[in-house]
Amino acid sequence: MPRFMMLVIPKAYESVPADFVPPVDLVAKMTKYNESLAKAGIVLGLDGLHSPAKGTRVQFGGGKPKTIDGPFTESKELIGGYWMIQVKSKQEAVEWAKRCPASGNEVIEIRQVQEFADFSADVQKAAAGFSEMQAKPGQRKGA
Repeated sequence: MPRFMMLVIPKAYESVPADFVPPVDLVAKMTKYNESLAKAGIVLGLDGLHSPAKGTRVQFGGGKPKTIDGPFTESKELIGGYWMIQVKSKQEAVEWAKRCPASGNEVIEIRQVQEFADFSADVQKAAAGFSEMQAKPGQRKGA
């Protein structure tokens, strides 16, 4: 079954302060929604993200990595959180996204995950070992 990532993109998130905490009523509604995803057996992972003001970007222009600390006021669309779900089709993912109790200033973008089998044999060979890394999250050397 295909996997889809549903990305929450709140408008004006670029100007949210570092200490931003979502309102209690929104957290309660999202918790009920998340419970419905879990009850349906389709949720593989989900998380909300801290404010972009706490983030850092690494840019690679000019041949040398450069870090830029948030906030990222030049950005118009920033990710506020995500769900990773496994459903039968993109349409089913869309139907689940429509049930989300998102506010009027939020958008949910749905993107299908590229599966290893989607790639040609030469690309699969170049990425040898990738699927093993995917299968064992959190098992880093030295961790």
